[in-house]
Amino acid sequence: MRPAAFITGITGMAVVAGLLLAGEARLGGGTAGEETASAEETATAPADAAPDAGEGATISDDRAEMIARSTEPAVPPSPAPGDGVTSKPADLPQQAETAAGQKASPAAKKPMELARPMVDNAGMLSFGERRLQIAGIVPTPVDRICGPAGRQWPCGMMAKTALRLLLRNRSVTCDLNSVEWKDTVTTACRLGTEDLSAWLAENGWAEPTAGSPLTAAAEKARQAGKGLYGDDPRRN
Repeated sequence: MRPAAFITGITGMAVVAGLLLAGEARLGGGTAGEETASAEETATAPADAAPDAGEGATISDDRAEMIARSTEPAVPPSPAPGDGVTSKPADLPQQAETAAGQKASPAAKKPMELARPMVDNAGMLSFGERRLQIAGIVPTPVDRICGPAGRQWPCGMMAKTALRLLLRNRSVTCDLNSVEWKDTVTTACRLGTEDLSAWLAENGWAEPTAGSPLTAAAEKARQAGKGLYGDDPRRN
């Protein structure tokens, strides 16, 4: 072999080997870069996804709180000022309701003297076209009949007579808003210091209304056989 050809062959082989080594180095560096990039992406991916996960957790808490509040028996809290929610009438301050109630409430009743009442029955008075029912008792109808068979008597008419004899056309004092009322009004009345409802209950001429404080007095009258609970007073 010629020396020139041998040198040329050696040089070519060296060049090829250098090219192979360079290529391998490039390939190795690219793979390492890809592996480094993959590692960085893997490390940074949870950090990038954290805000989204955090937002999802916050929404779930709010929804859970809303569900918990909806199941509570208590009234939900009032909306914060400026949230655009209009208050309902029931949400108005109690002071406003009190003020409105005071304006709507009628005037306080006052003792007023009424002259010459007519007795309709034991519990009902009349002043012309106006009628007044004595509070606390059930008016006794004029046509009421009392007593057992064979000994019945017109206790309703006798009760009316008893009240008429008590009043004897004298003035009575009744608690009213005004002396000019219409139809029938129910209120307490007195003859001097004598309360008419108490007098009727204590003497057995009228029965008390349900829950009336005169129940005890009426029971005493019944046990004593007074008025409606007794015999015909005309036979005594």
